[in-house]
Amino acid sequence: MEPLDLKDFEWKIEVRPLTMDDFDALVEMEQLCFPGMQTWGREHIESQLKHFPEGQLCVEIDGRLAASSSSLILTFDPSLEWHNWKAVADDGYIRNHNPKGDTLYGIEIMVHPDFRGMKLSRRMYDARKELCRQKNLTQMIIAGRIPGYHLHADKLSAREYIDCVVEKAIYDQVLTAQLANGFSVQGLIPNYLPSDTESCGYATYLEWTNLDYKRGAKRRFHHPVEPIRICVVQYQMRSIKGFDEFAQQCEFFLDTASDYKCDFILFPELFTTQLLSCVEATRPGQAARRLAEFTPQYLDFFTEMAVKYNVNVIGGSQFVVEHGTLFNSSYLF
Repeated sequence: MEPLDLKDFEWKIEVRPLTMDDFDALVEMEQLCFPGMQTWGREHIESQLKHFPEGQLCVEIDGRLAASSSSLILTFDPSLEWHNWKAVADDGYIRNHNPKGDTLYGIEIMVHPDFRGMKLSRRMYDARKELCRQKNLTQMIIAGRIPGYHLHADKLSAREYIDCVVEKAIYDQVLTAQLANGFSVQGLIPNYLPSDTESCGYATYLEWTNLDYKRGAKRRFHHPVEPIRICVVQYQMRSIKGFDEFAQQCEFFLDTASDYKCDFILFPELFTTQLLSCVEATRPGQAARRLAEFTPQYLDFFTEMAVKYNVNVIGGSQFVVEHGTLFNSSYLF
């Protein structure tokens, strides 16, 4: 058997600055994310990149634009019309961007429908938070859609709907993600975007506080060593009927690790021997080689899960046959 080429199982995912070369893909994604709403014009993106290129970010997966984020910096003023998107964001041109301001204002985050469920919005929010830390900003303010509200508008007021989402009685694809990313609801904005029929024109006013903010400091210096969180899996070896059942059991731990925002999740060595319960082998050597037949599925599965749950996966170890020799190999996804 020829050695497996790990490049065949890799996903190239990158958080990078947005460029004008992304414009067509950006507009296409916007049309899919916000059907019926006005999209960015080329002049908007050119102006955003001119005034604050660091605040315009995107996620690219295997050469495709998967998510984007737009923002600007302002000086916080309670009297500012935070409820007025056109005023705060200069109608999308952000010519009012103030490099000496103290507040990051998020204009828009969107995730391509083909890549939803992969926690890409978390990557975008994390990138914004890091920008706040780097520039020593006090906070981030966003106005968020509540696209699930139209399904409940006949029974609940907008305030009641938001209360239900905060209490986790209702799931809203936007607000639930924002709450999970550390934002707190500070208010409700009526007539924010009248064209947003899914939200019935409403938006939430949310804040995230930068706990690393240093009063009087021009820039935050990063420590060379920072704490990380590692999830170590205590894996139950039980009989299963096939690889799908194995994958389902693994995904439970991956989902939990992601919810706790772990940096790494560590599975036990040779935990894939659980798959022996669904193969026929009479000798140990034969059994190990039968397990090696699952390696391509194992690599595909954990590569996808590492991206979907935004966590580094140390996939225990798994048998692989290269040039007729059996190896016990460990993989980092």
